[in-house]
Amino acid sequence: MLILDWRNLCFNPMHGFVVTVIAAVVFQTLGAGSVVVPNSGCYALDNSSHIHDFSNLIGQLFEYDADKDPDLVVRFCKDVETRSQPGYVDFGRFDKFNYFIAGSGHIDFIQEYYNGDLMNCEKSYDKLGRTAQINVICGNCPNGQCVGGLGCICSVRYESTCRVLIDLAIPCAKPGLRVFEGFTVGFHPRSWEIVYNGMTQLGYEKAYNEFSFTTEQRDVTLYVTAVASLSGLVQKPTIKINPEQGLDVKLSGSGANGSPPTTLSPTMILVNWRCEKARDAPYEVELTIPVENYDPIQFTFAKMCEHRQDEVGEATRGWAIFGILSCIFIVIGTLVCCGGFVYRTRAGNLRGLDALPGMALLSACLETASGGVNSYTRTDAATNPFVNQASWDPQPPSTQGTRRTTEQTYGSI
Repeated sequence: MLILDWRNLCFNPMHGFVVTVIAAVVFQTLGAGSVVVPNSGCYALDNSSHIHDFSNLIGQLFEYDADKDPDLVVRFCKDVETRSQPGYVDFGRFDKFNYFIAGSGHIDFIQEYYNGDLMNCEKSYDKLGRTAQINVICGNCPNGQCVGGLGCICSVRYESTCRVLIDLAIPCAKPGLRVFEGFTVGFHPRSWEIVYNGMTQLGYEKAYNEFSFTTEQRDVTLYVTAVASLSGLVQKPTIKINPEQGLDVKLSGSGANGSPPTTLSPTMILVNWRCEKARDAPYEVELTIPVENYDPIQFTFAKMCEHRQDEVGEATRGWAIFGILSCIFIVIGTLVCCGGFVYRTRAGNLRGLDALPGMALLSACLETASGGVNSYTRTDAATNPFVNQASWDPQPPSTQGTRRTTEQTYGSI
């Protein structure tokens, strides 16, 4: 019953006017949402950049009975084929890479179907086999056919054995949101994982727990591009967080400042977020990029906060203080060491290692650690040239205690 009522509204001008007024009031109250790419590839943009979604007609069967020629059957957004006594002949299949574009004149949209049967069409362009073109007419056929209902095939024309043109009249739904064509958002300068051709890609229309950003990832860089002639329509982005408390999000970069993006010079939006409060469920971060005279670009991220995070300045402040104190200690130590060396050289009349501050203490420590072996010997204590010799080494008795020297001997320091 709801489908029949909707069709009656499409063909009744007065009811259509009422629906338009109601839709305008609803959009004004709730605000226009973002343009999300449909789940199927069965959609098109009209000449005013409004999106038309034909997903409800996917696989709908339309038959055209001919007197002499084989019957032609269209499965909308599926394939085109002819049926006769010998069998079926495929005239092309529809997929997401096929053209579904706006038309002109009384033709609203144009669909292309490729890769049909190749027999007797081996010389077709790029070996595409049989192909078909469907001219979609919103409403009724020019000859008055297809009044109400799901529509019908108005006419069929064979350009050749391998090419057929079909006029198809169907009830078209009310145009959707206006798409800002040529606009992209991605994680790299030449990618569009998030927004492609002005439409938010599936996976970013809402927050998904399994695709959320981890707690440790504190920033994300987004690259924004647009057609140069329309880049001035792009405005500053805004953010909305759910729940509002617990996650601190800041935007920076050329894109956040309102610089116009182009395809050759993408602008960047740097998203910095910090977890102020741990939470089991992820936070929802919704970014909205307003576009003048178009519906806004809107996409959502999910951010996990398994634990609380300090600010970047707080985390590095301790290391900065430690580095500064270390530098001060090294400088003071160097100055004291040099000053002590100069003083002991001039005032104490010491030379070499003896003039270094703390050398006596170091010598005593080495002597204690080595048990008195290979110790450092000062000048005033050295009266025997064999004083540093190990006690178990044999020493000539004739030379012990008879030889004096003023040399300074050093142990293994």
